[in-house]
Amino acid sequence: MPAARPPGAPAADGGPGRAWLRAGLAYFGWVFGAGFLLGMVRVPLLVPQFGARVAELLELPPMLLVIVLAARHVRRAHRLPARPGPHLAAGWLALALLAAAELGLAALLSGGSVAAYVAGRDPVSGTAYLLALLAFALMPWALMARQQRAARVAPGVAHGCGGEAGAR
Repeated sequence: MPAARPPGAPAADGGPGRAWLRAGLAYFGWVFGAGFLLGMVRVPLLVPQFGARVAELLELPPMLLVIVLAARHVRRAHRLPARPGPHLAAGWLALALLAAAELGLAALLSGGSVAAYVAGRDPVSGTAYLLALLAFALMPWALMARQQRAARVAPGVAHGCGGEAGAR
């Protein structure tokens, strides 16, 4: 059994220089998949009952939870180096892929143009959605920054030692 590789150490599959790419692809996949599944509930069940605006706003909290959980997962699974660059690159790559997929699917399914889709967005839920996209892009970096801040404030707690490290 191979020895565990420390965070940031080169991997056999391309090393830490490409970790952001793998993490960004995985992050996009998790969030796009969850959004697709939630959309399958929102469109036929919630939109007729509450209207598009309310249905989209009701979908936002579960999507934000998915964003946090997916960002946490890909940071750990892909061992992103503890620097802002790889985390920001993964988040922005995932955002670019998500925007391309959503705009492409919207144009394909509606039979209209991307411009018509964007122009037809509700101003309230559309603004909330844009803010959620910004959170999506920045979440890997925000979780890294939060972890580093916690490590500076309480080193034992931040590393899962329960704050007992050095306490005697």
